[in-house]
Amino acid sequence: MKFRNAEISKCRNAERKMKAYLRKDGRKGIRNVVVVTYLVECAHHVASCIAHHYLKDDVHLIGFSGCAPNDYAELMMLQLCTHPNVGAVLIVSLGCENFQRDHLLQDIKDSGRPASLIVIQEQGGTRSSIDQGIRAVDMMLHDINNTPQVDLDWSDLMIGTVCGGSDGYSGITANPSVGATFDWLVDHGATCIFEEPGELIGCETLLQQRATDPVLGQRLYNCIVKADKYYKQMGHDSFSAGNATGGLTTIEEKSLGSYCKSGSRQIQGLTYPGIRPDKPGLWMMDVVPDGEARWGFPNINDNAEIMEMIACGCHLVLYTTGRGSVAGSAIAPVMKVCSNPDTYQRMTDDMDINAGAIVTEGMTFQDIRQQILNNIERVASGCPTKSEALGHREYALTYKAFDGCTPSQQ
Repeated sequence: MKFRNAEISKCRNAERKMKAYLRKDGRKGIRNVVVVTYLVECAHHVASCIAHHYLKDDVHLIGFSGCAPNDYAELMMLQLCTHPNVGAVLIVSLGCENFQRDHLLQDIKDSGRPASLIVIQEQGGTRSSIDQGIRAVDMMLHDINNTPQVDLDWSDLMIGTVCGGSDGYSGITANPSVGATFDWLVDHGATCIFEEPGELIGCETLLQQRATDPVLGQRLYNCIVKADKYYKQMGHDSFSAGNATGGLTTIEEKSLGSYCKSGSRQIQGLTYPGIRPDKPGLWMMDVVPDGEARWGFPNINDNAEIMEMIACGCHLVLYTTGRGSVAGSAIAPVMKVCSNPDTYQRMTDDMDINAGAIVTEGMTFQDIRQQILNNIERVASGCPTKSEALGHREYALTYKAFDGCTPSQQ
């Protein structure tokens, strides 16, 4: 939704109480969006025209561009369309792609959400499909307008974290502050997910030591070894020129800074994109495909990582950045925690939290943790993050393949 300045000001001054939309499966959502999703790139334009008709409403566009059959893509689409923040779904199909559109439609309906399908080839082409889509979304917005809200506890929340545009401050301000936040959330019954194995190379032993048992410890260790091998096969790693310009010197330094986001609590399990953790606590998500390199880089951009966390069920994602990022997300809010005080001042419209105040104002990790928790409470009460207020709704979904792993395999 595009939030007006008056609405934002009112939200800042309102008494906060976390509220949520109760779904059929018992999960609770902090947003109630209508998703318009396309199942192949050929349907992108039609879906985009439908969604863009509702720039002042909470209608979000997502989609998958490929046409080869892929179980991973179908799982991701199902999990995104039945995310607790989603209230209704319009599926836009060309008609000849590989996606099992009728199965997806039925699964969404079985989840208790209003859902509709447009097949462009059967609908008569672009214009008639857009018109039909707008009529369908109008009805969905009406249907979900009176969705009842219930109280939301910290233990109901699943929160993820990623980093992008890291700099020399990241490992000493923003990332440890998010780690302290994760510790607090885990202690209060929430589920927290960190990931980026390619940015944890060198930390495999540290991760292994925090596992709840030796079997999981070995899986965490192997996850990082796999990431290292995959990146070497692709001739690519997670250390960018921008990281070096920002003051980072080695992948090990960057890895240790990234590792700080996970906090200090025991790791309960290893999960995968689109697979929900089956119990509360701290989880790591493996984003690197299994087997030999076949589809390309594990993550082509930060939004691919964010969407994978959302597909696991994350209500909200804490995004740490030093150089500065303007990425937001469809479906789930993204909260920017800025490590660099200069970047925060230069890009204040995009940044939610100034963790750089640890350097300039003598604040502690606990001080910033409390600011993050306060902001999570605001966002879970319906207030927009900076990226939401600016209208950011980025998304990315690509091919991947995993060997049938689930969170229960620990």
